[in-house]
Amino acid sequence: MEYKNKEIKKGIKIHYIKTDLFKTDLISIFITRKLNRDTVTKNTLIPAVLTSGTKTMPTQEAINKEMENLYGAEMDCGVEKTGDNQVLKFYIESINNKYVLTNENLIEAVINKLLEIVFEPVLENGIFKSDYVEKEKVKVKQLIEGKIDNKDKYAMDRMIEEMYKGELYGLYKYGYVEDVEKINAEDLYKTYLDLIENSKIDIIISGDFHQESVENIIVNNENIKKLKDRNPDYVVNNETTEHKEAKEEKTVEESLNVAQGKLVLGLDVLDNSDDVKYILGVYNTILGGSATSKLFQNVREKESLAYSIGSRYLKQKNNIIVKAGIEIENYEKALKLIKNEIEDMKKGNFDEEDVEQAKQFITYGINAIIEDQETGVNYYISQELSGSIVSPKEYSEKISKVSKEDIVRVAQNIRINTVYFLKN
Repeated sequence: MEYKNKEIKKGIKIHYIKTDLFKTDLISIFITRKLNRDTVTKNTLIPAVLTSGTKTMPTQEAINKEMENLYGAEMDCGVEKTGDNQVLKFYIESINNKYVLTNENLIEAVINKLLEIVFEPVLENGIFKSDYVEKEKVKVKQLIEGKIDNKDKYAMDRMIEEMYKGELYGLYKYGYVEDVEKINAEDLYKTYLDLIENSKIDIIISGDFHQESVENIIVNNENIKKLKDRNPDYVVNNETTEHKEAKEEKTVEESLNVAQGKLVLGLDVLDNSDDVKYILGVYNTILGGSATSKLFQNVREKESLAYSIGSRYLKQKNNIIVKAGIEIENYEKALKLIKNEIEDMKKGNFDEEDVEQAKQFITYGINAIIEDQETGVNYYISQELSGSIVSPKEYSEKISKVSKEDIVRVAQNIRINTVYFLKN
């Protein structure tokens, strides 16, 4: 895998991930904007409206037919929250040119169609088609309301909301039901134009292609020519930007009709050193990031206090999140044992074998970045938004240098911020 990037206009980049491991090319466009309470719901609606029809493909049926004509290409879109940003993503996956039996330049056709979907929406009286907007409003409302159906994810979202109350990261990535009905076609189109004019735009090409040829296709596309330089309205989040202070631990309990309790702890990392993300990767794997972790082995297997338990490291916000599914009556016992495991990490109550196993586990995951096309794309857009590009190879090398002493040092600068418990 070979990676390069080039800024073609201020705030607009092309990223090249060249690899011959796949028979497909994956063309992606990411539009990144700082989270905002006034626009978070509108931004969720925009990708769905854009993929409902374009200037030359005015219906979803027409878009689907065009994808079939492009040798069964697959198109999709979505919305993510990355740090303090909302990211709108669009992509088309198609077979590589060398597997096309004609002389057609398939990658050119795919790139141009994706750019058309994002930048040439079908309009009615100079704004979005109102029936398309109304149809997608129903779906977005259902999406937002449906967050309560997955209790694990709901508990995680609620903990984040409580931990980051009043801050950008506390906003729900899909927005809010009360805002949906207020949206109309004219207002949404104005939001779209502002999004296109002022957001960070990243175009990522993954596959086996000729870089100069692909670059010419993109820069000579009329939609790209119309875009202007911009000072993108987005936030760079990484382990060095997230300065935290020790806060008094807070507990939030919520009652719903659940058969199983959901316990989520949000931990702040009070360390902003340049190498902390690599150390925390190993720390997290030992604490709860694998089946051999302390939380899994001691809380679930040994004490049988959790149906499921694990932890993850949120690099963009420099947080460790611990999640557990437990019997509601075991709340106090489970919480105490989880806290004991966190304290054990501070005391260095783990051995060198744990460190080496964790490194091997992480290295295996890093190798998956190279072996899966979508994972590779997501890796590099995450790196881009963190403000520093680190190749998978370099990442693996940094992980290999982490010592037990490093882990204990960082562990001693970790504090529990929020304990969230969902019960019946």
